[in-house]
Amino acid sequence: MSESFAAVEPLLAEHAEIEGQLADPSVHADASRARTLGRRYAELGQVVAAYRSWREAADDAEAARELAADDAGFAAELPALTEAADAASERLRRVLVPRDPDDGRDVILEIKAGEGGEESALFAGDLLRMYLRYAERRGWRTEVIEATESDLGGYKDVQVAVKARGTVAPEDGAWANLKYEGGVHRVQRVPVTESQGRIHTSAAGVLVFPEVEDAGELEIDQNDLRIDVYRSSGPGGQSVNTTDSAVRITHLPSGIVVSMQNEKSQLQNREQAMRVLRARLLAARQEEEAAAANDIRRSQVRTVDRSERIRTYNYPENRIADHRTGYKAYNLDAVLDGDLEPVVRSAIDKDEAARLAAAGS
Repeated sequence: MSESFAAVEPLLAEHAEIEGQLADPSVHADASRARTLGRRYAELGQVVAAYRSWREAADDAEAARELAADDAGFAAELPALTEAADAASERLRRVLVPRDPDDGRDVILEIKAGEGGEESALFAGDLLRMYLRYAERRGWRTEVIEATESDLGGYKDVQVAVKARGTVAPEDGAWANLKYEGGVHRVQRVPVTESQGRIHTSAAGVLVFPEVEDAGELEIDQNDLRIDVYRSSGPGGQSVNTTDSAVRITHLPSGIVVSMQNEKSQLQNREQAMRVLRARLLAARQEEEAAAANDIRRSQVRTVDRSERIRTYNYPENRIADHRTGYKAYNLDAVLDGDLEPVVRSAIDKDEAARLAAAGS
């Protein structure tokens, strides 16, 4: 084995070990464990496939090199075989770069209207539709957890869970693709409330949290929680429920507050609020750990500064521009209809390039 790929050996052994564990029916009695093993198996499967491709390509090139002196046919094939071996080597090098361990997780995505009043709320609704359409294209399931509508049909605040179907490769996970969406999204257009036809600029904020799959993964001391119940309300503040079913949970140590009122029962709203609280606490813990360790695996594109303007949606020019990656295109209508993949890919590619550079330094 090439010395540069010595790190593959233990990964091949781990892949074989997990394969054996997944073949044991008793493992699947614990859904959480089976899911964790399945995700790791899928991640290691990429390494195994890349290693086998590289080994085969390298062997073919070596054989041709040995025979080239005596056979013109092998000599003619050598450049192409060498190029294929180099490409396979680069692919293996890429999959060996440690990736974000949360890439395979599902996410909770929150969109909040910002400055701009009703126009900002309408734009938040447009962003929600964009993400729902994008998730549909990816084959992900979505669930609106909580939504506070505005008077004109937009959203002051909306939270949606995005889930992959079954066990997927890490790069196909919801977190792997949506984690770069956090930040301020700016829109430039003529609002429906503008009678003079002037272009206005407003913004909405997007927060993305990896979802906690098992409540035991992140223990929360019940003494750290303050739970308030109240009557739910709709646009304009009118009451939409005659019972105190809405729930507000405050995590006292962190100051994180989560409110839920969409469900009909207090118990359901409490469960949904705890779900979102766990996701926020997990994200906060991971950000603290990454900052303390200065981990090279930390995303070079995904910002923890939630006030950073990351993207502009210009309606008059039909232009979408990502300010972190330099991506720009004039198909805003298609992007808002869910064709978000090229924009997301620009962030993934830039982040991957930074990780490769860090790993090679």
